[in-house]
Amino acid sequence: MDAMAAVGTAYFHDFAAVVSRHGLTSVQAKTLSLLRRPLPMRGLADRLACDASNVTGIVDRLESRGLVRREPDPADRRVKNVVATEEGHDTIRRIRAEMHTTRAALDALTLDERTALYGLLGRLRPAMEAPHT
Repeated sequence: MDAMAAVGTAYFHDFAAVVSRHGLTSVQAKTLSLLRRPLPMRGLADRLACDASNVTGIVDRLESRGLVRREPDPADRRVKNVVATEEGHDTIRRIRAEMHTTRAALDALTLDERTALYGLLGRLRPAMEAPHT
């Protein structure tokens, strides 16, 4: 667990340094990274582990920069989905590309090791992201 914590901390520091150069907070960039598909505001709050009122402010700031937009959900017009704009997708792609510390660490692994790591993380992720009671 200490090794996972150390890797997670190093990743977070790399991420935070890069996003700050783009004028974003870590939470704003994390929000962009979650928007591979439209998500309702409530879904974002759950994934960010924060109150829905906080998500409103985060989305407001991202929207003012043209990185996201709100759209009514086609199935329920009372629900607002948050959608990354093309500029938002481009921004998160640039951030990931500029995470040189993380990329160098992953590049030190062989293709087989990266594949195994991806598979193991994929198996851990559902349990780690499950709501805890």
